[in-house]
Amino acid sequence: MDKKGWFSPEKLKGISKNHLLIGALVGVLLLVVAMPVGQEGSKEKEGQAVQETAGEDRREAGIYSRYGKELERKLKQVLEKVEGVGAAEVMITLQDEGERVVEKDLSQTGQSVSEKDGDVSRSTQEKQYQEETVFSQGEGSGGEPFVAREVMPKVEGVLVVAEGGGDPKVAKNISDAVLALFPVEVHKIKVVKMN
Repeated sequence: MDKKGWFSPEKLKGISKNHLLIGALVGVLLLVVAMPVGQEGSKEKEGQAVQETAGEDRREAGIYSRYGKELERKLKQVLEKVEGVGAAEVMITLQDEGERVVEKDLSQTGQSVSEKDGDVSRSTQEKQYQEETVFSQGEGSGGEPFVAREVMPKVEGVLVVAEGGGDPKVAKNISDAVLALFPVEVHKIKVVKMN
């Protein structure tokens, strides 16, 4: 195709001023959408966010580690009271670190514009979503995010080392007790005899 024919006076006569205006507005809209917004300092803020998240993970890892240790302690106490078990040691592995669900304020706005120009009709829709974390304002909270609910870590597996672990009946009782307490699959419970 000949490049000179694209903008020839004959072709430009067929285009109305409205078409040119719409084309110009679409071009400006594309430029606005493509422009980066607020990049100054964003890398610095990202670095701070990563450091804060790492600090929170370390603090929470301690919480969930204590949670696992507390489960082990309680299970050991209960099992040692079961007939035939004797002294016992318990190890529990956790599948994950749990989850803290933070309360969010969600707002949504929308706008729809329909235009008709002769035989041509245009419709434009614009939607905006905004999400903000809710912070608690109690004394000494220091502006911490408000936690709506906390999901504790899931138990992955349980190992019980017991003096009576060599007896099949005692081992079955221990497995049944663990199954009653934790939603763990049978093949992820191991009961062995203590030395």
